[in-house]
Amino acid sequence: MLFGGGYYYIPLILEALCAIHCLRRGTQQKWLWIIIFLPVIGSCIYIYSEILTSRSGIRIPKVDVGAVLNPGVKLKRLEEELRFTDTFANKTKLADAYLDAGFVDKAVELYQNSLTGAFAENEHVLAQLIVAYYEQGRYAEIIPIAKKLYKLPQFARSKAHMKYALALENTGEVTLAESEFKAMKGRYSYFEPRYEYGLFLVRQGRYDDAHQIFTDILNEVPQLSAMERRINKVWFGKAKDELRRLSVQKMA
Repeated sequence: MLFGGGYYYIPLILEALCAIHCLRRGTQQKWLWIIIFLPVIGSCIYIYSEILTSRSGIRIPKVDVGAVLNPGVKLKRLEEELRFTDTFANKTKLADAYLDAGFVDKAVELYQNSLTGAFAENEHVLAQLIVAYYEQGRYAEIIPIAKKLYKLPQFARSKAHMKYALALENTGEVTLAESEFKAMKGRYSYFEPRYEYGLFLVRQGRYDDAHQIFTDILNEVPQLSAMERRINKVWFGKAKDELRRLSVQKMA
């Protein structure tokens, strides 16, 4: 009986069916771990990749199971691809993966090496370099790169723009930095730049203004969709933490 509390058994049944299916096909080495350790999600990935895709006859890229379970697998694969085929695309894919994994120095080296010839002013690489340079504390080097990208529409709400604002602050251009933070404000969106703007205001000793920024962020949460709340939950949590700190500071 699947009514009431019986819904609890649906994920277990789905997991069991997927496990039986992959055992019969002899693919257990590849799939059993992801089905077991990623309940529901793992089963959905398996059904999509191994059942629906294979029956449709349409060639759809397969899920990289190894990368899901161990991000290091993705890095090794991309390193091998670059070793065999040294192209701009392979360099940037590996550099992006290095940056995501926290290997900033390796990412920077690849980004810099890829900026040659027809790709010397590549917008994606320049934007990624801004992010990477910020992680390295190379604030002054960010500013001339940002000026090259500044008029591009995609730069306005990008992470690179946010790092540019922070780089301005760290090089003493506080007024310009605030102008850039204000340019990234918007209701019901852009929560990370707004959170960073709040921190900027705290660093400037403007606690009431910072309090308002964090409060506005949290007041918008009930109006967001479930997906928007899930995607941005880290910034909502951080905004709450900052409000608590400001309240304690005000009481001290």
